[in-house]
Amino acid sequence: MTANSRCSAAEPPGLETQRREIESLLRECELRAGDSWYVMERRWYEQWKEFVETGDQNSSSFPGQIDNTELFEDLDSYHLKERLVENEDFMLLPAEAWHRLLDWYGMVEGQPALERKVVDLPSTLKVEVYPVEIFLCLHSNMENVITAQFSRADSIHSIQRAMCDAFTVPPGSECRLWMKSSDSSCERLRNVHVSVLDACLSSGMTVIMETRNADGTWPSSRPQIMRNSVEDQDSYRGQPGVCGLTNLGNTCFMNSALQCLSNTPPLTEYFLLSSYLEELNFTNPLGMKGEIAEAYADVIKQMWSGRHYSVVPRVFKTKVGHFASQFLGYQQHDSQELLSFLLDGLHEDLNRVKNKEYIELRDAEGRPDQEVAEEAWRNHRRRNDSVIVDTFHGLFKSTLVCPECHKVSVTFDPFCYLSVPLPVSKERVMEVFFVSLDPYAKPAQHRVVVPKAGKVSDLCSALSEMTNLPSTQMVVADVFNHRFYKIYNADECLSCILDRDDIFVYELSVLEEQQEEQVLLALYLRERSHYRDYGSGSSSYGTSLFGHPLLLSVPRSCCSREELYKLFLQRLTRYVRPPGPSEELEEEEEDEEEEELYKTQTNGISDEEEQEDAEKAGPSQTQPCCGGSSTNSQSDESAAAKRPPDVNHAQPSLDDGDTEPENQTEPVCSAGTSNTDANAVTPSGDSSGTADAEPPAEQPQPPCETTEEEEKEEDKQEEACSPSPPANEQPAKRKACRKRRKSLFTIQAVNSNGTTERGTGEGGSAVSFSSQPYVAIDWDPEMKKRFYNENEAEKYVKHASMEVPQQQTTVQLQECIELFTTVETLEEENPWYCPVCKKHQLATKKLDLWSLPEVLIIHLKRFSYTKFTREKLDSIVDFPLRDLDFSGCLLRKSLSNGEPPSRYDLIAVSNHYGGLRDGHYTSYAWNKDNGQWYYFDDSKVTYAREDQIVTNAAYVLFYHRQDRIRTPSLPPPTSSPASSSTQPANDITSCKDDDDAAELGAASSSSASMETD
Repeated sequence: MTANSRCSAAEPPGLETQRREIESLLRECELRAGDSWYVMERRWYEQWKEFVETGDQNSSSFPGQIDNTELFEDLDSYHLKERLVENEDFMLLPAEAWHRLLDWYGMVEGQPALERKVVDLPSTLKVEVYPVEIFLCLHSNMENVITAQFSRADSIHSIQRAMCDAFTVPPGSECRLWMKSSDSSCERLRNVHVSVLDACLSSGMTVIMETRNADGTWPSSRPQIMRNSVEDQDSYRGQPGVCGLTNLGNTCFMNSALQCLSNTPPLTEYFLLSSYLEELNFTNPLGMKGEIAEAYADVIKQMWSGRHYSVVPRVFKTKVGHFASQFLGYQQHDSQELLSFLLDGLHEDLNRVKNKEYIELRDAEGRPDQEVAEEAWRNHRRRNDSVIVDTFHGLFKSTLVCPECHKVSVTFDPFCYLSVPLPVSKERVMEVFFVSLDPYAKPAQHRVVVPKAGKVSDLCSALSEMTNLPSTQMVVADVFNHRFYKIYNADECLSCILDRDDIFVYELSVLEEQQEEQVLLALYLRERSHYRDYGSGSSSYGTSLFGHPLLLSVPRSCCSREELYKLFLQRLTRYVRPPGPSEELEEEEEDEEEEELYKTQTNGISDEEEQEDAEKAGPSQTQPCCGGSSTNSQSDESAAAKRPPDVNHAQPSLDDGDTEPENQTEPVCSAGTSNTDANAVTPSGDSSGTADAEPPAEQPQPPCETTEEEEKEEDKQEEACSPSPPANEQPAKRKACRKRRKSLFTIQAVNSNGTTERGTGEGGSAVSFSSQPYVAIDWDPEMKKRFYNENEAEKYVKHASMEVPQQQTTVQLQECIELFTTVETLEEENPWYCPVCKKHQLATKKLDLWSLPEVLIIHLKRFSYTKFTREKLDSIVDFPLRDLDFSGCLLRKSLSNGEPPSRYDLIAVSNHYGGLRDGHYTSYAWNKDNGQWYYFDDSKVTYAREDQIVTNAAYVLFYHRQDRIRTPSLPPPTSSPASSSTQPANDITSCKDDDDAAELGAASSSSASMETD
């Protein structure tokens, strides 16, 4: 850059010629971005002008060598002085004019030529007199700082090259740059192809370079790594790719998807070779500015470094949530939905097409399929060209036929994965509890098969065949939190009943002479509080529901309180013990307020009735059981979420027809457990409330699910949180004139929630018949403790139908693919606009496979959603591990020379265990280097056998075309460390190990109880 020669060997032209040439260059040269101009001291330039204007070669005004001494602060650093002014302190010359003057006059020895670039500033072009002066250093040695000047037009890549040269960074090292401003905040310089100006680099800033570690991490953001011990941190060397992913909280869906993609050879090799660095697209408005691709690359390089047991993908999770808000937080999601987002995001971040052109799509219009398909694929590649398209995109043919004019529309559309449906059964298995009229019979749990599109009457008919009772004597209800959420009519659809609902079917009594009107009475059980409910705005006593509600068919004439008391007592005989002859239950005189609360609207029972009921009741059973009642408060009600009967949970065993208790700690579906009652029974079964307690027995109830978050549950919780006023108070206060027989409970008309109380009905009856009548019987806590046996009340038996194993249906993958290509009629919500009829039509649609990608992803649509129902299909799909042949499915039957075959081998499977709203994701994957199958369960990785891979949990399948599969470079592992208690949970253990093989088998089986995230 310096020119120290005095004058060039060639003689300069005449002075007039010099003047004309330089003035012409100054007059004609325009500023163009990126061009070089030179700074020259104005004094020297003015003296040169004076010299050439004299026309005398021997004039005393000869300028001598070009000298810019006055422009520098000092002659050591040659820094320009601050605030120099153009045309006063210096002149700007275009490169050609500068070089001519340099040739004619030379330059003072040692001085650098002041070359400056033309930069394109917003709305103007300008010569950059003062370049950007920045400090450069390595992350590994922040003390060694050098200073360098760069033009604002220079690229960040030129800074990176200069730093690699200055710090002698080994060639081939993967580097990244950080920009640090004066306030100590650092920012990544992601796009190395932008200019210094666009990167907002200014003088005084520091650029820090770091190189990737051997284990795939970056020094500046070394993540948490799951290690065995401190000693293993740097010494561990494992099989590359065999690395777990830590669950950050419900992120097993993400881990499963990442493990499948990590074991897709062409994509992983693309990232391991850092090919993505040259293809990052920072300007794509549909992309994520390269951040998703970089975050994914970091995870892959760490997993395939062979230096980690498990990696924590926290940065990747944060990036995904930033660009896709549905994945924010730590809720459970669908692994296929994440795969769809990730493949699309990687494609847009790595799209080689920087400016997408508009392409108008054409219909086939009778042209040959081959021609139309090639045109469609060309058009697709003109806008979409990335490693994702190269690896995962195929083409299918879509044929639409108008049902009216029979217009045929043929288009060819690209796909990234195939979502194939599973054959859906037209029948449904339901589990219900049947409550018999026999007061001594326990509720029986039945499993019935009903039509999916059937009605409630079909459920009653199916139950009728099992019980030999007419279906007309049955009524179906949904029980939630000790109350009826809904009482169904016989003509209502079964689709509105969810599998998790607690369905009770009640047998109703039928009089021989149907001359009198029958009333369907809903009965709730409530317990009065010991304390007044001052928060309700009155000095009354609060109540809380407990136990199971009942439905009874009662003659209208028997709705007086006295008749209902007898009926209820008889109906509850199994778990309500009438007082014996020796037990005195006489009411004592109390103050007016207590009398008003406890003795209004009651009817005594005669000694004969008590004696008769006592004989029926049998021996005394007085022990209260935990889980029988719930406190009617916001916190307790919301905690008692609804759970459906579920045979996959630990069910209590049956002994002599009864469901005997096991160590079950969950509440029964409709009996919310309060903390007070739960503490009433000690672990040894001793009751603190009674001396003659029964043997210990915990609730033998169907276990519950507490993870559902549907609107129905929200509605139920709102209803459950309503405050419970106590029994009505008589308008007129009265005192007891004499002692009389006291009732076990009082009867009160209530609303459907069992909270708001109503007045008495017409004609002195206890209920109102204007709508569905609901009645509650209110128990004094002491009376409930003595005469109500909660343990007995919660018992149920299992019908023989519950013991019959459910048939596991198996379908072939080929059936699912054929179902994908069958003709279907479009739904009303998604009609097709016919260009001939000029209106939307419900056309028939058929999809056919035309060309397949190198890696084929098949998504099994296990989750079925309709207007009313949502279900997961647990059918086993039998898919081949090798030689999946699509030749019979491809529309293009004859393959020309050079076209790839259509046989595929399985390389990965994403599994889902559990139900709709909860569950757990794992994956199986085939390692490309050693040909071994592995089972990935978050941070734990174990060997897998091929016979374990096909299960009813398989959700997303990854197939690799056989012609692109390379032979593994390493032999499969033959031995492994023995399993022991000190071995880490995420260590590799051989499938020859009995314990681990059993564990894998359990994880793969359909009845596995997988841990819910």
